[in-house]
Amino acid sequence: MSPMAAAVLVLMAGLTGCAQAPRTKMPAMDPAPAFKEARGGESSWVTASAEAPLTWDGWWKAYGDEDLDRLEQQLIANSPDLGAALARYDQARAATETLRAVQSPTVNSSLNVTRNRQSERRPLRVLGPTSPDWYNSATLGLDASFELDLWGRVRQQVAAGVATEAASQADLAAARLQLQAQLADTVMALRGLDRDDTLLKEAEEAYGKALDLVQRRHGAGISSGLDLARAQGQLEAARSQRQQSQAQRAVLEHAIAALVGANASAFDMKPRTEELRTPVVPVGIPSTLLQRRPDIAAAQRRVEAATATLGVARTAYYPSFVLGGQGGFQTSDLSRFIEAPNLFWALGPAISFNLLDGGRRKAEEARVHAVLEETTQRYRSTVLTAFQQVEDQLVLLDRYGQALENERANVAAADRSLALATNRYKAGAANYLEVVTSQTAGLTAKRSANDLATRQRRASIQLIRALGGGWPPPDGRS
Repeated sequence: MSPMAAAVLVLMAGLTGCAQAPRTKMPAMDPAPAFKEARGGESSWVTASAEAPLTWDGWWKAYGDEDLDRLEQQLIANSPDLGAALARYDQARAATETLRAVQSPTVNSSLNVTRNRQSERRPLRVLGPTSPDWYNSATLGLDASFELDLWGRVRQQVAAGVATEAASQADLAAARLQLQAQLADTVMALRGLDRDDTLLKEAEEAYGKALDLVQRRHGAGISSGLDLARAQGQLEAARSQRQQSQAQRAVLEHAIAALVGANASAFDMKPRTEELRTPVVPVGIPSTLLQRRPDIAAAQRRVEAATATLGVARTAYYPSFVLGGQGGFQTSDLSRFIEAPNLFWALGPAISFNLLDGGRRKAEEARVHAVLEETTQRYRSTVLTAFQQVEDQLVLLDRYGQALENERANVAAADRSLALATNRYKAGAANYLEVVTSQTAGLTAKRSANDLATRQRRASIQLIRALGGGWPPPDGRS
């Protein structure tokens, strides 16, 4: 081996060592050992994984609403938002395949046939001074090239594409979970309004009977006109509240139709007033469940993609090596095209190196480094937001449960108060204001209890979403 060849090999080996791909460094997180609002339990931090499957796909079945189960299946099949998310993932997957193709040699073919006339005074005429003015030209050729990825530029481009594809896959899972939770939350709100309509209907019927009683007593001269006006006003107020509740339900029904990809004009949900179940949250939910959050997985993959892109920017400081070759047949006699004398070929490497670019490569590296820093900080924000969301829903679930117990006791007390006030009014020991006050307090307490139960169920849905899709049921069945 000549000294020159040996020096080139040593230089290339040294450059290869300097062009190592940067390693992905995730920011250090310091999560608490357990959720503060989980009331006990232990947990530890585990790196998120885009491949970690949901252990309970179908978590909405725990609420016992058959319509919700049917709508969730319809959402997966027909949701335009989910279809758009799937199309974005398909785009990312195709982009990755495009990058992978760069790792393979490129071969192009061409066929060119022309009829030419050359100038009579053209210097260096094609076949010399005696060559004809008119001649044919035909070329059939192949052109092949392959870049030697000595510094890892192509490999890191592919790595960035693979990480971006994985992030898009996690985005698809996040969109799916978000839409599932949004649908379940909207259905729970609608069911709450179904029960609210029942309460207002019962109140409307009770107020109507009370108005009949007051009218009879007023006709007999026992009750005053003030009592009659109060009874009428109370009935009309209940009717107004019911109309408002029904309007809110209609709006939610339209929103559900849009979520599942149905036309709101042809969509209908029958009212259901039976009490739905609220899943029991296991005591001390470990924060390891956060590894299943797809948005955290997506944020991690984007850090990996940005790191690989930084490696690509650094390889711009090194020369590029391309192996190229071309060959084929070329002649002016079309009747004797494919013959050995017409054969031509060329083979050899090409080396290119940018000696001066006015600082463009340095600026590009600085830009990509800033993108990596931004992506890293977004990852930190995603993780911190995830913990916040879990803590928020845990405290809401717990406090709403306690408030619901208190409100139910308030309902029982309001029922007793109404019975006593009604008996006193019938006996002539009290005016109708006491009855109105007790009836209003009773209806308010019942509606408040229903609202708290609905809020508690909706908080459990948001907790499931915050945990990345629920938790395994006690019996291990999905």
